[in-house]
Amino acid sequence: MLAEKSKTAWSDPTEVASDVYTLILENDRARVFDVRFKPGQRAEMHGHPDHIIYVISDYTLNLMLPDGTSQEVPLKAGQAFWMNAGPHAAENIGKTEGHAVVVELKDHPM
Repeated sequence: MLAEKSKTAWSDPTEVASDVYTLILENDRARVFDVRFKPGQRAEMHGHPDHIIYVISDYTLNLMLPDGTSQEVPLKAGQAFWMNAGPHAAENIGKTEGHAVVVELKDHPM
C-alpha cells in the first residue's frame, strides 16, 4: 500500500521533492506527509489532490503556479488550511526552517 502513487496528472512530491516531503502514512483514503523546508530550499513543480496543511513552525513560502504567477505565503504555527487539488512549486524564502504536516485526501466512493 505504501508504494501506491498519488493519482493526479502532476508530478508526485515524493519523486520531485523527496528532500522536503517524507511520506509517513498511506492507505486507501489518504496520504500523510511530514514536510520540512530549510531556508532557501525549494520543492519543484508537483501536485496534490485536495489536501489539508497543518503548520508546526513559522516560515514563509513563495508558492509558484504553472502559469508563472507566485504568491508569498506567511505560515504560522498552529494554522491549518485547505488547498484544492492542483500543481505548484514552493520555496522557503524565510530565515527559519519550516515544518508542516500535509494530508492528501483520496477519492473514496461511499
